[in-house]
Amino acid sequence: MSELSSAPPGDDPDLAAARAGDDAAFTRLVEPLRAELHAHCYRMLGSAHDADDALQDALLRAWRGLAGFAGRGSLRAWLYTVATRTCLDLVEARGRRAMPMDLGPSSAHAVLGETPLTDVAWLGPYAGAGLGSGPAGPGARYEQREAVELAFVAALQHLPGNQRAALLLFEVLGFSVAEIAAIMDTSTTSVNSALARARRIVAEKSPSPSQQQTLRKIGDARVREVVSRFAQALERGDADALITLLVEDVTWSMPPLPHWYHGRAAVMDFVVRVPLTSCGSWRHLPVDANGQPAVAAYLRPEPTGEHLPWSVNVLTLRDDRIAEVTAFVGAAHFPLFGLPASLP
Repeated sequence: MSELSSAPPGDDPDLAAARAGDDAAFTRLVEPLRAELHAHCYRMLGSAHDADDALQDALLRAWRGLAGFAGRGSLRAWLYTVATRTCLDLVEARGRRAMPMDLGPSSAHAVLGETPLTDVAWLGPYAGAGLGSGPAGPGARYEQREAVELAFVAALQHLPGNQRAALLLFEVLGFSVAEIAAIMDTSTTSVNSALARARRIVAEKSPSPSQQQTLRKIGDARVREVVSRFAQALERGDADALITLLVEDVTWSMPPLPHWYHGRAAVMDFVVRVPLTSCGSWRHLPVDANGQPAVAAYLRPEPTGEHLPWSVNVLTLRDDRIAEVTAFVGAAHFPLFGLPASLP
């Protein structure tokens, strides 16, 4: 049995009160678990906004069904059951989320004047503030921060819902195969089969080492320096400074814009022709997104006025240089990170 389900609920007065209809007691019970449940929903769905909806729906289902909670396992395990089943319903209804790389090959030169694709469900960023190691069971292989990294979450999107759920419950949260079978209302044979397929696909699409391993090797001071130099180069329009930060096979993508760039020559052609020369004035704030270094980019297109939210740029590092820039374009991402609505 995992840590998540081995401890009985005992005579918790809040649990007894919640079963009797006390919604404040129910809130006290679930509040310590809210962040980890939200992260689980994000991993399942690839969108913080969808995770908001899923968690709200799951907690409503849990509240309505609390009287039927048998108490043979922990409340946490039961809530993960409800949250996982809620997410599986959403995966079936909404499908998987995409990155620009999923739609077609990279562009060799800057594509000017492109418009967002609104008929694609795009992968979104995840605010990393306060995301710790979590109470995963002893069998968990992935750290909680590692399991929200962009490459891992993007790889999960290539899995059907049942495989996605099985992998997360086993590898991230440490549930046993028998427990997962109960959560997903299926057989242990089906769970083992789903795990085998999921591991194979994720191994193909998710690089090693993980960003957490890379960041630990680089060290916090060097990571902060790379992020600062990246932001300063964009703000100064300094192409020479920027190119020194990029690996040769760097990629740059900007969902919901469909075109993306691969290789230093293509990336610099885009960067020089668009953000460095034709957009306006940039300001940046460092943030933590998907357990990775990132900067929130604010743009002032005119000579005067305020800088307004433009994108959350998530950086993937290799050694101490930038291997990927994923610029999630859109002001709607900024409230997720508690960012200001404008900068001077």
